[in-house]
Amino acid sequence: MGSLSTLAVACAVLCQALLSLASVTYAVPKTYNTGGFAYAPVSGAPVGISFEFFAFPKYFNSVPATSQCLANWHSISGTWPPIRIGGTTQDRATYDASSADYVDYTVASSTDAPSALTFGPSFMSLAGGYSGSVVLGLNRGYNNVTNTIAAAQTAVKNMGNLIAIELGNEPEYFASAGQAITSGISWTPAADAASQDNWDIWVGSAVAKKAIIQAGVWLSSPSTWGNAELIATENTTAQQYVGTYCHHNYPGGTIQSLMTHSTIASNVNGYKSDIAAALAVGKPYVFGETNSATGGGASGVSPTYGAALWTMDYSLRAVANNVSRLYFHHGTVGACQYCFWGVYDMGAPYYGATVATAALAGASHIAVLDDGTTNYGGYVTYDASGNALRALLYNSDYFDGTGTRSSQTFTLTGLAATSVKAKRLTAANVLSRVDQGSPPTWGGQTYTNGNCVVSGTETFETTTVTSGAATFTLQASEALLVNLQ
Repeated sequence: MGSLSTLAVACAVLCQALLSLASVTYAVPKTYNTGGFAYAPVSGAPVGISFEFFAFPKYFNSVPATSQCLANWHSISGTWPPIRIGGTTQDRATYDASSADYVDYTVASSTDAPSALTFGPSFMSLAGGYSGSVVLGLNRGYNNVTNTIAAAQTAVKNMGNLIAIELGNEPEYFASAGQAITSGISWTPAADAASQDNWDIWVGSAVAKKAIIQAGVWLSSPSTWGNAELIATENTTAQQYVGTYCHHNYPGGTIQSLMTHSTIASNVNGYKSDIAAALAVGKPYVFGETNSATGGGASGVSPTYGAALWTMDYSLRAVANNVSRLYFHHGTVGACQYCFWGVYDMGAPYYGATVATAALAGASHIAVLDDGTTNYGGYVTYDASGNALRALLYNSDYFDGTGTRSSQTFTLTGLAATSVKAKRLTAANVLSRVDQGSPPTWGGQTYTNGNCVVSGTETFETTTVTSGAATFTLQASEALLVNLQ
């Protein structure tokens, strides 16, 4: 009797093991808007960069990797990635029309952010020289609308690539920061909304541009600080000056929680009502500032390969949920754990952002193939003719280098080609870091420290398609981008 019981337990364990090895199967609609999936539009190059206001000139003038890293994405997508210039220090910045300097400030250490700074017309000229689109954040916290209008007018004059102006950064923290705009009043979401509405009209009319303001710009989760609430306060005069609505998002957490596919889906789903409110009034929605963790990142999480996987999956999930653009924040040069690049070392998350850029390149629409409840994810993009373009497969099972690395098979059905080629994103484990000598590889290639130049031979994996189906094996903590054409 005991031996039968032992056998039953063994069988149960074996059955569970076999179940876990069962292939994850995704049916790929051959054409856009079929198969019962929700499809979201892809506009240009959705994956972009946010630069902390005071640090922006240094990134462009003193960090050689900046121009090359952005150029790499342009080579992949055919579009220069969008950038946003802003952050906490935009609400410490005063425009000085007579200044010859990009920025002027004093700090005790080179890795400190200034408590106050000035910037001159050359700041906007530098931004205007970038080949892609730019969102510029200006000061609302000081409550000096005359100075902000002067800066906005200079920006409009010198920046042919300017697509939006933000007025204030994360205003829910204005009161705790002692900002002048909160003096003598109770600073509530309603008070901020009234302020935003007035400033949108004042600045928008002063620069004589409709749809020029990127509104919202909070970090605290919707809906207390949310665009639905803001939109409800806007009259037609204010709303005509708003071009986009945005929110900031820093999920945080451990490496495992950050990179887990179901957690990523849940995080992005938390913004659905906020996104819907913007779309209901015909305006795009963006994550105007985002990254893995606040305050420059978490040292044990943000520079890792696990954060790279998060960056990739999060970008695609956001776009599939109608987020038009994501701006990944880059803070103080030399004190930035989540930065994609720096003066000396590359950051592992750059690899994940590059995969997301490649997945979305040339796409007109994207659909999610999974239900967002497991560790496994799949996306499919479509070209301008509505034909399936690429599929991205993600195995977010956690592997930190201990024990045996598991694997999972994925099967795509409904494929039209007789064979497909794919590129793999992988690393030794989720803890791998470029600055510790263990970079990820993307299709067998890496990006050189200091200058972001691609190195190595590009490697594709070819898989035969049989009766419209192809099967792929991904190890734990890997992704595969499959070309379907």
